Amino acid sequence: MTGLRLGPLLRYVDEDSATVWVETGAPCEVTVACGDGVTATDRTWQVAGHHYALVPVEGLTPGAETPYRVLLDGEQVWPLPDSPYPPSVIRTLPPEGRGPLSVAFGSCRWAAPPSGSRSHHLSAMPGVPGDHHDPAGPDALDTLAATLARDPARPRPDVLLLLGDQVYADQTSEATAALLARRRDTSRPPWTQVADYEEYTLLYEESWLDPEVRWLLSTVPSCMIFDDHDVIDDWNTSAAWLTRMRATPWWRDRILGGLMSYWVHQHLGNLSPADLARDELYGRVRAAADGTDPVREFAAAADADPTCARWSYRRDFGRVRLVMVDTRATRVLEEGSRAMLDPAEAKWLRQEVLDGPGSYDHLLIGSSLPWLLPHLVHDAEVWNAALCRGVRGPGWARRGEALRQRADLEHWAAFPESFAALADLLSAAADGPAAPATVCVLSGDVHHAYVAEPHWPEGAGPAGRVLQLTCSPVHNSIPAALRAGFRFGWSRAGRWLGRALSRHVRAGRPPVSWRRTGGPWFGNQLMTLTLHGRDARLSLDQAREATDSGSGRRSARLERVLERSLT
Repeated sequence: MTGLRLGPLLRYVDEDSATVWVETGAPCEVTVACGDGVTATDRTWQVAGHHYALVPVEGLTPGAETPYRVLLDGEQVWPLPDSPYPPSVIRTLPPEGRGPLSVAFGSCRWAAPPSGSRSHHLSAMPGVPGDHHDPAGPDALDTLAATLARDPARPRPDVLLLLGDQVYADQTSEATAALLARRRDTSRPPWTQVADYEEYTLLYEESWLDPEVRWLLSTVPSCMIFDDHDVIDDWNTSAAWLTRMRATPWWRDRILGGLMSYWVHQHLGNLSPADLARDELYGRVRAAADGTDPVREFAAAADADPTCARWSYRRDFGRVRLVMVDTRATRVLEEGSRAMLDPAEAKWLRQEVLDGPGSYDHLLIGSSLPWLLPHLVHDAEVWNAALCRGVRGPGWARRGEALRQRADLEHWAAFPESFAALADLLSAAADGPAAPATVCVLSGDVHHAYVAEPHWPEGAGPAGRVLQLTCSPVHNSIPAALRAGFRFGWSRAGRWLGRALSRHVRAGRPPVSWRRTGGPWFGNQLMTLTLHGRDARLSLDQAREATDSGSGRRSARLERVLERSLT
């Protein structure tokens, strides 16, 4: 039966074009009809029995806002009948980058808490009363959506950056676990984790059919990149980890399903209409009666040789440049040559950052993993990386590898040469007469938010301002012990302990020092950068639960806990 199964998601938007992603219940013709008369139509294509379309909408008016409808074979399916939400709109960028740009970002979103909790994702929705209790607290994305829906005049983000863990393949909810149990024996590996492409589609349905989030993603453009939980915790931590996973009977279907579903649900929407027209794989899939085999072959090649695929991408929003970096799939894992990015990816990153000096006022580097961490965490990762290389002998190397996997010691600091290379690139980008006003590394992953600023040795650093802006989670939890650990990691005592670890492996000082200039903040939250000319402002909003004293109904609201100028 033809129907709108998932979406619409408004993905790419520039001055005069956009793309709209949908999943339908059967093959059909998908039409996006805009209020200004612009209409675009495309046929669905098929992967693993599912039908999708990514409709390019071109010829839009720069700097304009127009409502749109979605039709399948001529029948309207969006907006939904009797929808309580404002019309979904496409808001194009103003010509030549005039006007402010609002960029909201965050990472790590449970659509529903993992099995073992009594709650369901509806309990996180504003206004849902009573017995439902979400142990992770209100969902920041849900709360943002409900806030905007209640007050259409409230300023909304121009783009939403989702910096990883959009789905949790290794931590499924009770509802999803029950569906998995109907397909297979979940007492055997991979248990209640997802096993293949079909099971990944359940995660996207659970996440993107949430009514508030569905409306928000239909009206605010989004850019996405994966992190580990989109596939599995600690994905590509080390060569030893990868060898162990590839020895399991279930891993191949899991990684292929993860990469295939990411390509379909997230990656394609990051691309412009021109990029899509040039994409050879996308062309093959659209032309095929069934695109499953080409996508599966692509995923298998990307898993075997990461240089076969590029998940990173660049977006220019007028005078603001975003370079989104894949920090998971293109790692070099062999001890002695470990790198966060393989040589081709590192070269691409440098080219995209330094392309056209003076052509942007603000540079945003999207990295799911923070570059600058609490000092103790950074030093522990450097120490652990040295142990795993064998600087203290094979016994320490074995213990170091076990600790690396158990404690998630695999951020930029765990790849010291890559950490230094990124420091060098950021310095180059932020220096010179044509330097941008700000260079910001936007990250998530670590389940707290903070602002950190690097400092180079005197005479060696850039003239411009470089910042690490970290915001996580959107909807997740962090045990009290980890909160205390992160606070200690930022403390003077934590720095002293970190230096002791560095001395144990004779590690030199990093090429930059840094200090925390904001945070740490804990809770479900979103950061927003508002960029106008060479001005930049940063805000942080947390989702807080409140109970109406009269009705006893729970609701959630956004509370601003930070607002400051960065320039």
